[in-house]
Amino acid sequence: MEALRHPAVAGRFYPEDRDTLLSDLRSFLRAREAPRPALACMVPHAGYIYSGSVAGAVFAELEIPRRCLLLCPNHTGRGRPLAIMSHGAWQTPLGTIPIDSQLAETLKQRCLLLTEDAEAHRSEHAIEVVLPFLQQSRPEFTFVPIALGTGQFTALQQLGEALAAVAETQEQPMLIIASSDMNHYENDHITRVKDTKAIERILALDAWGLYDVVIKENISMCGFGPAVAMLTAAKRLGATAAELIKYATSGDVFGEREVVVGYAGVVVR
Repeated sequence: MEALRHPAVAGRFYPEDRDTLLSDLRSFLRAREAPRPALACMVPHAGYIYSGSVAGAVFAELEIPRRCLLLCPNHTGRGRPLAIMSHGAWQTPLGTIPIDSQLAETLKQRCLLLTEDAEAHRSEHAIEVVLPFLQQSRPEFTFVPIALGTGQFTALQQLGEALAAVAETQEQPMLIIASSDMNHYENDHITRVKDTKAIERILALDAWGLYDVVIKENISMCGFGPAVAMLTAAKRLGATAAELIKYATSGDVFGEREVVVGYAGVVVR
């Protein structure tokens, strides 16, 4: 039997009850305009009470294709630096989503840095919390999960180039999703200043500029690696613009401004 990855954070980061989860998702997925295709996007992965409205604002804008590729940081430190799962399925309270084995195997052949490793994904929340949004927006889809535990620019760039090269060979479109929160655990003012600097580079489609500013300005953006790889791929695929759909901090929820986390939702076309 192929591996089934069970939910690790249902009931903590998002509702475990199916009906409650559906109700929350419907409240988040309110579009400003008709959904349109995109090459890539970046969404946050905190508890829904904090970042659900930001992630929902992004996915409400998107026409979700049948194939998605999800990149996330490795918060747990387990497993390999570039960990992919190529077989099996992931389960959420809304059902089971199959891994796109054909796409995953093609990616491994194109990027030899990728290593088959389920352990890196077992307790990692940053992809899991994104999946229900996709399930609600596109009931039938397949995906490939990749967890990044490296901050080396050359490795991230190589992955991004491989993602684009594979996407160019596919008959069907795919959406590249980078899962990332922004600056962590400083006051609201500092967080917004730091996040603005990082977001400016993302909107400029500048992968090296994002990497550089995160390092130089000490911006604790947990998913800068996925974002760098995503931007690298999007540029090669012909992206011409990125739009900030929504920005917020955790302080916007309860009013606590001394220690916050930032959340940004971006669409790349």
